[in-house]
Formats: sequence, structure tokens, C-alpha cells
Amino acid sequence: MPFKPTVQARKSAIGTNVHFLYFFGALGGILFGYDLGVISGVLLFLKDSWELTSVTKGVIGGCLAAGAIIGAAIAGRITDRLGRRRTIMIAAAVFGVGALGCAVAPNVPVLVLARFVTGIAVGCSSATVPTYLSELAPTRARGALSTLNQLMIVSGILLAYIVDWALSGSGNWRLMFGVAVIPAVVLFVGMTVLPETPRWLVKAGREEEARAVLAGTHRSTEIDEELNNIRTVNQLDAQQRGRLRDLLAPWARPALVVALILAVGQQFSGVNAVNLYAPTMFTDLGFGNSTSLLAAIVLGVVKVAFTAWVIFVVDRWGRKPLLLLGNVCMALSLFLLGVVVLTVDNNTVTGLTTLILLNVYLAGYELGWGAVVWVMMAEVFPLRVRGVGMGVGSVVLWSSTFTITFLFPVMNDHLGLARSAWVFAGVSVVLFLLVQRFVPETNGRSLEQIELDLRARVGGSATERA
Repeated sequence: MPFKPTVQARKSAIGTNVHFLYFFGALGGILFGYDLGVISGVLLFLKDSWELTSVTKGVIGGCLAAGAIIGAAIAGRITDRLGRRRTIMIAAAVFGVGALGCAVAPNVPVLVLARFVTGIAVGCSSATVPTYLSELAPTRARGALSTLNQLMIVSGILLAYIVDWALSGSGNWRLMFGVAVIPAVVLFVGMTVLPETPRWLVKAGREEEARAVLAGTHRSTEIDEELNNIRTVNQLDAQQRGRLRDLLAPWARPALVVALILAVGQQFSGVNAVNLYAPTMFTDLGFGNSTSLLAAIVLGVVKVAFTAWVIFVVDRWGRKPLLLLGNVCMALSLFLLGVVVLTVDNNTVTGLTTLILLNVYLAGYELGWGAVVWVMMAEVFPLRVRGVGMGVGSVVLWSSTFTITFLFPVMNDHLGLARSAWVFAGVSVVLFLLVQRFVPETNGRSLEQIELDLRARVGGSATERA
């Protein structure tokens, strides 16, 4: 007898048009990227309104990441209780409030507070959106579709660079912040018609709704197998909620190690030193404000282009090769950047060469550590600890982001651009070795297969409790 969904199930399936679903599901990345990138231009004009030291710049740049630590820490529990969709809606509302607060801030403390509130939304969405996308995507396209989140992030950064440059003539940094309200409203409205993920629905005992959602995102021949896999994992997890200490259990510990390598590595590679302070780097090399912001737009275009390319190769080349290739590009470009800055006296030549090498660096980063990290973090954790695992991974990632965004202005003042670049080049070399040794390949395997294999590798059967 053919499956006939109930009214509630049909309502859950609304919005499962694939293009519509993944666009709005990843739109949180636009806000993430915009709020991350907009400060790069704002800092050039804030100095005309307020007196800023390198420490003050670091605080303004880093407070977003500090708020994101809180957001990531609470995201796991919220998503497990309310679902992925509602959590993203809450984050969108907080995004809007934070953006308005930044736009009207009368002084540095209020701006820092508003950026901190915005950061809570950033952290919450960064822990939730990749999970939302990976749980909706069919296995054959999970890597490419989950990579859309990173494409949205870099598109948001590029949008911020363009807005900063467009407003550079007036220096209206308040409007630079305020523009973020628009995608926040679009995201909130869009999520009202999107479905919850089938994995969360099955876990919540709403299997009929889960089947209706799968019917919109999977081939008809895949639905029963996917539901069976989800049921199998849910049976393993039925007796106990995922808790923080569960991440240290033998069956979950390998996933935690991988997530920590990815989370720390993504930020200690230095990418947000470039995202947040690239215009400042170019002004230090003698470029004007408008030219520096235009150079940042070039960097943003490269980020978007290579992230888009990853969508087409991540499910063919595999995750691990892309991480390793990215490390090679990043280490070589940063090493050469340091050499150029120390040895070339002509500011124009130094500036143009710096722009070229930073483009190579960002190309390597986006090929590997940009999109792939978010894809893999959402893939490696078993379902029982996926919410709390993504939360922990995101907390560590945002703690690393805060460390880099706060310290880089101080590093730049004391070490200079060249030696700072060499520090990040050294980190890329270490990351290459860690990935080679500890990070597995997850390409072409369903989330349930990854979890069942992980349990089997520690010596137990699929039905044994940890």
C-alpha cells in the first residue's frame, strides 16, 4: 500500500524543494560571514571617531568570537530539545538585534557588548547549520551540499567587503553594521517554511514526518534504507541522552580528537587575521583606505571562487586530500609573504605581491580548511553525541578564533607582518602532519555507516553500549 502522509507530515515536508531548502538552510552563513568581515572596514573609520590602540582593535575584533563561544556552548542542548530549524530561527532573531545594537553604539563598551550578542548568534548558527544541512542531504551529495554553508560564509565576507568599500567615501561605519539586519530577517522568514531534519524527527518519535521530509530530499529507493539506518542508530542511543562525558567514551573519543584538530587548525592557520585585518595590512604597506578595501574585495572574490569549486570536488577528491593540499598552499604562500615583506623596499611592489600571495593562501584555505572542516565535524560525531559534539567543536573553534583575532593586532605591532606570517606558516606544517596521522576519510559513507564503523573499530558490536 502506498505511503499517504498525514496533514502534519505534509506540513513538515513543505520547503523540501532542494534549491529552496539548501539556500535558506545555509543563509545563516551569510550573516556569519558578514558580521565577521564587516569589522575589517569599520576599523579603518572607527579611528576617526574613537581613539583605538592595538589592544582595543583586538577586543573589538575578538568580542564577536567571544560571544560565539557562548552560542556554540548552548547550541547542542537547544538543538536537541527544540530541533535544528527552531534553533536557527532563534539565532536569526539575535543576529538582527545585535546588528542594530552595533549600528547605534555610542562608544566602545556598547559596541563591544553588541558585537558580543551578535557573536552568540554566530556561534549558535555555526554549530547548528552544518548539522542541519548534513542531516538533510543524501549521502551522495552530502559533502557538496554541506559545503554550501561555507560558500555562504565567504559570500557574506565578500558582501561585507563590498559594503565597506561602497561606504568608504562617507565613512559611515554605522550603516556598515546595520546592513546585516536584512539577511537576518530573510533567514528568519525563510526558516518558518523549511522542514526539521528527519534524524531529529525520528529521534523525537515523529517518523511519519521524517519520511515525508526524506521524500523531498532523497530518491524514492533510498528512503526505506535511510530510515532503517536512522532507526538502528536511535535504538543504540535510546537508553541515554548524549552528555559531555560521553565524548570521552572509547567509541566517541576518536571523533573528538578529529574535531579538535580541525577546529583548532582552522583558526590557528591564521585565516581570520586576514579576514578581519587585511585592509589594515594594506594601509600599513602604504595603500589608502579605499584602495585597501578594494584589495580586500579581490581577496573576497577568490574566497568565493575556490569555495564554489570545492562544492564540485569535495565528493570526488575526498576530504583528507583537500585538507593536505590546502596546508601545502598555505605554508608556501605565507613563507614567501614573509620573505617579500622583509626584503623588498618598494611599497607598490610589496603591496601587489602581498595581495597575490594572500590570494594563494586563501585559495589553499578555502580548498581545504574552509569548507571541509565544517563538513567533517558534522560527519564524524555519532548521533547520540552529535549535538553536544558539534557544540564542543564549535566552542573550541570559536575560542581559537578569539585568540587569533585578539592577538593578531598585538602580534603585528611586536613581530611585524613578515614574522607573523611565518608563525602561521609553521602552524600549517604541523597541521599537515596531524591530518596525515589522525584524520580519517569520511567521503562516500552515510552518517550511520561512519558511526557504526567507529563503534566497531573499538572492539564492540554495533549493538553494544559504550
